[in-house]
Amino acid sequence: MKDMHLAELNVGRLLAPTDDPKVAEFMENLDRINGLGKRMPGFVWMMEGSGEPGTGNTDFKIDGDPQYVSNLTVWETAETLEKFVWNTLHHKFYERRDEWFEHKTDKHFVMWWVPKDHRPTLQEGLARLDHLREKGDSDHAFGWAYLRQAT
Repeated sequence: MKDMHLAELNVGRLLAPTDDPKVAEFMENLDRINGLGKRMPGFVWMMEGSGEPGTGNTDFKIDGDPQYVSNLTVWETAETLEKFVWNTLHHKFYERRDEWFEHKTDKHFVMWWVPKDHRPTLQEGLARLDHLREKGDSDHAFGWAYLRQAT
């Protein structure tokens, strides 16, 4: 995988509009957590507007719903993404996701390998997520368990 990087998409729908006190703590820390990710060794790229619900650009909205949050990033390796997700302040916010996001019964997170110079679109990520939901883990779209088995 020396010529590849790892892309990831995580989506969720906020319990309330972005200016509602129910989601204020999440919204107030969004730039902090995204900034932390951008400073991590192995970080490559983040979709403009990642994690920002209801951005003015409709390319970043899911189903036209301003309460949907999408985070699309690219990392040098699975290990560098894993360190950010599980070994930083991000993990504390991840553990509290049920306070701010609707509970999803279907998958909301997907990873896939991309060429080093590729910057995926939200539509590409959503297609990978749909593939994962419909067909399960594969080399085309996968979650943490599959990634661990494959490496």
